[in-house]
Amino acid sequence: MATQAIGEFIGTFVLLLLGNGVCAAVNLNKSKAQGADWVVIALGWGLAVTMGAYVGGMMGPAHLNPAVTIAFAVIGLTKWAAVVPYIIAQMLGAILGAAVVWLAYRPHWEATEDPDTILGVFATEPAIRSLGNNFVTEAVGTAILVLGLAAFGHGSMADGLNPLVAGSLIVSIGLSLGGPTGYAINPARDMGPRIAHAILPIANKGGNDWGYSWVPFFGPIVGGIIGALIFAVLPI
Repeated sequence: MATQAIGEFIGTFVLLLLGNGVCAAVNLNKSKAQGADWVVIALGWGLAVTMGAYVGGMMGPAHLNPAVTIAFAVIGLTKWAAVVPYIIAQMLGAILGAAVVWLAYRPHWEATEDPDTILGVFATEPAIRSLGNNFVTEAVGTAILVLGLAAFGHGSMADGLNPLVAGSLIVSIGLSLGGPTGYAINPARDMGPRIAHAILPIANKGGNDWGYSWVPFFGPIVGGIIGALIFAVLPI
């Protein structure tokens, strides 16, 4: 289990390094990619998941997401004894990945004066703040994520193809359902970088918006369980 937890740590680190990295590239002032659109962000996150899954998958299941870990445990695809170690590893990997993005873009934080833009590089924030509706959006997106991942695991697939298909699912969710909330669909993806934002000495940063943070944390957990239960009752 220790090796698998290390895989979750490293895989989630890569996921957040590349995922938060595309957000930094698109949004921070004087970045060569500044102003690239939502399609670039969705593709960046999809590829981040793919790369994270390839790296983490060498040592474990490459969930990279507490909502996936919990949902798979609910329907017996993951042992409950692995849930806490996996989640701890995922959170630590997410914090470290976000911290390295800060280092990689260090001169650009001083060039970016808007604290909301800076927070948006690390954590999600809704386009229209409506916590109940935002929660539903996160739950729906994560239900589709878990249903898709479970379906991929059920069918036969060529060796090495699963992470690429999972990445395409992330792109699809981002393009179709990401507009309202920025589609965290992963508690570690939002909470880990939000913690990094809180503790790092980032130039021009503002608050951490803890009042919203519970939405991208618990919404994906609820949605993931729903998606897993839907898969479990399918006549397959």
